[in-house]
Amino acid sequence: MSRAFVKEADDKVEGLPDRAISRNRNLVTPEGLAAIDAAIARFEEAHREAISAQDAHAAAAAMRELRYWRARRASAEVVRPPTGVDTASFGTAVTLRREDGREQTFRIVGEDEADPAHGTISYVSPLARAVMTRGPGDTVEIAGHKAEILDVR
Repeated sequence: MSRAFVKEADDKVEGLPDRAISRNRNLVTPEGLAAIDAAIARFEEAHREAISAQDAHAAAAAMRELRYWRARRASAEVVRPPTGVDTASFGTAVTLRREDGREQTFRIVGEDEADPAHGTISYVSPLARAVMTRGPGDTVEIAGHKAEILDVR
């Protein structure tokens, strides 16, 4: 018999695999911790709505996200941005000038907070590692090119 005529069990949902969790320390800014809390609240609500709507697929997806964000919340280590700094570190904003004259400013944050399009990078990224503990006037190598740190705040 053709498979086209066999009814599949649509109501059975296999558990979704967990999202990978980084092995690095889960350093977060205070804003990052608030974002984790907001994600947990958002996915708890999504899970409740999916259960009410009897949408097993949406419930499984929301539960997968809840497992991830709850694990990240449990391992979060809040690092307050330093004040009066003269070297790049977690939570600081760094401005540098690349060899081609482009200037770039970014803030060093936790892995879940990182969004390069919005000016934040993870503290474990190659760019952040290149500038950490360096200050204005220092030259760093990034992807085989040199850049000068102009400002740290």
